[in-house]
Amino acid sequence: MMSRSIFLCVDDEESILDTLKEQLRSSFGEDYLYETAESADEAIEILEEIDNPDETVVLLVSDYLMPGMKGDEFLISIQEKYPSIKKILLTGQADPESIQRAKDLGKAHAIMSKPWTKDGLVTSIKSII
Repeated sequence: MMSRSIFLCVDDEESILDTLKEQLRSSFGEDYLYETAESADEAIEILEEIDNPDETVVLLVSDYLMPGMKGDEFLISIQEKYPSIKKILLTGQADPESIQRAKDLGKAHAIMSKPWTKDGLVTSIKSII
């Protein structure tokens, strides 16, 4: 069996997750699996449950403002446990300090404003992976 790479999208709004998944699938096709989580905690659970060596989360697209854990804190925790995962932070309202923390400590590969453009997102992802 060939290994599958996973894109994991995290946002507390289901409509945004649906949009992300549709945009990613239409751009990257069946080369990837697409997982979604509605909170940082749910995303961490998904990461912990993937124990198949043939499946790897290669990209995480996370919202900034979510209940429970903000995006910068989430990216930092992911960076500590899963440093090989590439990370994009989507934000409508992060302050400059949080964005800097996401870049410095969370190793975010891109910070994108909401609403994002599909082209911008796809271009960013292609340059990251």
